[in-house]
Amino acid sequence: MIFCDSLLSVTQEQIIRKRDSLLAQLPDARNILRGSLLDRTIRHSTGRCKRCDSGGGHAVSVLAIGYPGGRMHQISLRKEQAAHVKQGLENYYALKAALEEICELNQQLLRAKPAAAGKKGRKK
Repeated sequence: MIFCDSLLSVTQEQIIRKRDSLLAQLPDARNILRGSLLDRTIRHSTGRCKRCDSGGGHAVSVLAIGYPGGRMHQISLRKEQAAHVKQGLENYYALKAALEEICELNQQLLRAKPAAAGKKGRKK
């Protein structure tokens, strides 16, 4: 983010360059996921599984997604899907952070002086 004493001392051109640089670094939006990756242990009822009967259980990864109103949706994942889901979550948070920064830069553009503006006097 561009910080300075006065937003007016930053030119539009500088802000646009910074914004374009951020846009070029955005992750591919086709590979984003929202939610949380959880590791859980599933246990079968008594007598169905020796591993569960001995107290071990079965480790599984779950994608948990929260929705308005406190609703949660969970998707059980196969072992090979966990890495892909983790990358999709990282892409989501990177994209979200970049969008916030781009919005801040766009707000600065509203207040910045144009690059071509010089000290021109008024013609009478």
